[in-house]
Amino acid sequence: MPEDQSLRAAKGDLRNRVLMARDQLGDAYRASCAQKLCDYLDVFDDVRGKVVSGFLPIQSEIDAQPLMKALEVKGARLCLPVVLDKTTIEFRAWADGEALVDAGFGTKGPAKEAAPLLPDVMIVPLAAFDAYGGRIGYGAGYYDRAIARLREAGKSPKTVGLGFALQEVALVPQNAHDIALDAILTHEGVIMPEPRPHTTLKGK
Repeated sequence: MPEDQSLRAAKGDLRNRVLMARDQLGDAYRASCAQKLCDYLDVFDDVRGKVVSGFLPIQSEIDAQPLMKALEVKGARLCLPVVLDKTTIEFRAWADGEALVDAGFGTKGPAKEAAPLLPDVMIVPLAAFDAYGGRIGYGAGYYDRAIARLREAGKSPKTVGLGFALQEVALVPQNAHDIALDAILTHEGVIMPEPRPHTTLKGK
C-alpha cells in the first residue's frame, strides 16, 4: 500500500540529511573505504557457486566493485541490476571486466543478452540504515519489490546493505512493506541487526 505522507516525509528528511553528508566525502577517503570492505568477507559465508548481486556506484555511493571482485575470486557468480520499467529490476549475469550498457537510474549494467539470474545473496545499496536492519533507499522501492518477487519464487536471498558508517541513523521509519536487511557492511565492520523497538513509525 502507498506510504502515508508523514512516513514519506520522515524518510525523505533522513535521506536528504544523510546524502548531503555523504556527498562531502573526499575521493581518497571514499576509495580507502571501498577497499576496507574486503576485510569483512566472512559476512557472506561460503559464496562458492552462489549467485551474488552487486551494484555499480552512482552519485556518492560507496564503490562495491573491490568487494565484488573479491567475492568473484572466492567463487561467486556475479550479477548486476538493470531497470526494466518504473517498478522492476532484473539481475543479469556479469563478470569483472565485461562490457556494460546504460541500465537505468543513472547506472550501468549488462546488456539484454546477458543471462537473467536469481540472487542467493544481494548486496544492497542504501541512503541510510539503522542498527535494526532498517534501510532507506532512494524512494523507488525497487529492491523491496525484487526481494518480494524472489521470495515468491522460492528464494530466500541473504541481504547485505552496503554503505559508509556515517549513513547510520538512530531509527529508520518503516512501512509494512519495508524488508529488513540481514546484515549491514561498512568500512568499519559488520552490523548484525538487533530486534527493532516497538516505537518504530509504521505506515497504515
